[in-house]
Amino acid sequence: MRNRSAVDTIRGYFYQFDLSILSILQLGALEDSVEIECIEDIDIRTATEVTATQCKYYAKTEYNHSVIKDAVKHMVSHFKESLLGTKPEVSYSIKGHYASGQEKLDGGVDVNFLKKHFLTYSKGKSSSKITHYHHTDLGLSDADLGEFLKRLTIDVRAKEFDEQYREILDAIQKNVGATQFSAEYFYYNNALAVIRELSIQSAPADRTITKKEFLARINTSTVLFNEWFIEKKGKKAHLAALRKEYFTELNISPYERFFLVEVNPSCYVRSDLKDIFFQLAKKWAKLSEREPSPFCPYIYVHGVSSDELIALKTELILEDFKIIDGHDFQGADFSYRSIVRKATHGNEIKIKVLNTLLNIEQTVSAISTTRRIYQFYISNSYFDYDDPAVRHVKIQVENLSDIQSII
Repeated sequence: MRNRSAVDTIRGYFYQFDLSILSILQLGALEDSVEIECIEDIDIRTATEVTATQCKYYAKTEYNHSVIKDAVKHMVSHFKESLLGTKPEVSYSIKGHYASGQEKLDGGVDVNFLKKHFLTYSKGKSSSKITHYHHTDLGLSDADLGEFLKRLTIDVRAKEFDEQYREILDAIQKNVGATQFSAEYFYYNNALAVIRELSIQSAPADRTITKKEFLARINTSTVLFNEWFIEKKGKKAHLAALRKEYFTELNISPYERFFLVEVNPSCYVRSDLKDIFFQLAKKWAKLSEREPSPFCPYIYVHGVSSDELIALKTELILEDFKIIDGHDFQGADFSYRSIVRKATHGNEIKIKVLNTLLNIEQTVSAISTTRRIYQFYISNSYFDYDDPAVRHVKIQVENLSDIQSII
C-alpha cells in the first residue's frame, strides 16, 4: 500500500498544478499570462497588474498561522525590494485548503496581527532563543506594512481537491466547447503535460504562457499517456474510460474500422499480437448468415519487421483464421480493390491486414461509407488522415496489453 504521506504530497502537487490550469482558464484576456513558479508558485500577469500566488493543500491539517508564516515573510521581503526598485511591484495572494481552523483568520489581518503572527519568530535552543522581527530587520515601518497588506489576499477556504478539479473541467468546457469526456481526457490531460513542461524550465521567460497559447497547445485530438494524468486517474480507470467512450456499443454498426497498432520491440511477444487479432475479429466482425451487412475490421501493425509479419500471418492461416492483405498472388502489387471486398459468412474473412502506411491511406480513400481510424501509438503518432468525414482517434499506450484492455 502506498504511504499515506506520499499520497498527500502527490495530491499537493496536483492541487498546485490544477490551480495553475484554472488560473490560466480564468484569465480575462487571451494575451494575459501565467508564470509558473517565478516569484511564487503561480504569477498571474494581466495588462494592469501581476499577482504572485502561493497555494497550500492540507486537507487533513488544522490551519495555524505558522503554516503560512514563511510564505508571508518571503512576500514581505519581496515587497521591501519592490520599494527599493530592485524587484517589480506586484500583488500577493495565498490560497490554502485545510481541514479546520479557518476561523482563526475571520477577524482579518491588520498591521499588529501581521507583525505578531507572521513576522515575529525565534531562533536558537530553548535556553537561548533569540526573538527576531522580520519587519524590523527589513527596516519597514507600520505605514509600509499597511501598504503591503493592501496588496495581500489570504484565502484559507480555498476549494477542496475534487471541487477545484470539477471547476477546471467546467472552465475547459466553457472555453473550448468540449464534451465532458474530451474536457478531461483530451484537454485536461494535455493541460497537465503543458504545466509540467513549463514548471521544469530554468528560465522564467520559458515558464510563462498566455491564455491564447495555452488553449492552442491543449487543443489536440490525441489521448496522451501522461504519467501525471495516469497517476491521478489510476491506469485501470483510465483504460476503462477509454473503452467506455470508444469501444462499447450495444449494436455494432457495419462501419469500416481501421485499427492501427504499434508494437514495442523491447517487449514484443508474437502471441500477444495474435491475441489482438483474435480480439478484434471476435468483437468487431459480424459474419453470421443472418447478418444483413457483414463486415470485419482492418489492422495495421507498426514496429514489426516484414519477416515477422509474414510469420504471424502464416500462423494465423495455419490455425484457419482467414485473413487477406490486398495482394492476390506472389509478387502482386497492393490492390485496394482486393482488400475492400466484403467479408461474409461464406468467405470467412475475419480480418484484413494492411502492410504499410501507404496501404492504409489508399484503402481509406477508396471507401465512401463510414470510416473510423483508431491509432494506438507508444511515443509518437505515425499516421495522419486529414478528412473531417473520417473519425480518427489517437490513443497513446505503453504496450499491447493496454490495447487489449481498451478494445
